[in-house]
Amino acid sequence: MSEDADSQSTRRVRTLFLSDIHLGSKAAKADFLLDFLRVHEAETIVLVGDIVDGWRLKRNWHWPQNCNDVVQKLLRKARKGARIVYIPGNHDAFMRDYPGIHFGGIEVEKNIIHEAADGKRYLVLHGDEFDVVVRNAKFIAHLGDWAYDMAIALNVIIAKVRRRLGLPYWSFSAWAKLQVKRAVNFIGEFQNVVAEEARRHQVDGVICGHIHHAVIEDIGGVKYINTGDWVESCTAIIENFDGSMELVRWNKVEKAKSEPSPLVPIKLLTAPKPEMEVAARAAV
Repeated sequence: MSEDADSQSTRRVRTLFLSDIHLGSKAAKADFLLDFLRVHEAETIVLVGDIVDGWRLKRNWHWPQNCNDVVQKLLRKARKGARIVYIPGNHDAFMRDYPGIHFGGIEVEKNIIHEAADGKRYLVLHGDEFDVVVRNAKFIAHLGDWAYDMAIALNVIIAKVRRRLGLPYWSFSAWAKLQVKRAVNFIGEFQNVVAEEARRHQVDGVICGHIHHAVIEDIGGVKYINTGDWVESCTAIIENFDGSMELVRWNKVEKAKSEPSPLVPIKLLTAPKPEMEVAARAAV
């Protein structure tokens, strides 16, 4: 089920899955995500990788206030009682050095098995481990990342024109990607391989990110769910209290009262291990 959401009334959900936010990238839609987080309260939030874009931060430091605001918003939700699990991806792979650790109430895990309210079990992972280019040809992956930046730059121009015309956000780069046959074939193959990994774990489905292509579909009896991203599509996966999974697309930013946000960019991500609280790792 897909929903184009623009309502600002608070919605309570059981679990929220977010991935590929790419904080530190100029293309990150941090304002869209902040707007989404303001009106969604979840018992559990699972961050499914590439939350911070370490690749781009290494090339060119870019950390505006709205990136701080996203971090502070998540920490605030953790302090209020939400469970937050961080599963690192390839762009924030430095976090993989801290499995089973808590950062300010945020748990770091390589992957988890999530049991939904209806009893169905889902393997949750980022997905880059099934991307041959990322695993075996990092130079090509970084080159592709640069080309992707160029496509995103066009998005900025198109978005400005659409705003002036009163039209909702639309991603040129996402559209272009789906017009390339090889990209479509890659997406299909990626989905099949990830679904096979779910079968190997003897679970009902898999929830992942990485390829920036949000979808919920059945693949040979396995429910394949991809969370999408907050660079192109601004999508999230919601688990309702009955266990049903819903794909939500957030294409609007509303003005909201500003909240105090201390300037603590990535301290939580780089704190020394002695200051961290060791947590029991979830069984996979």
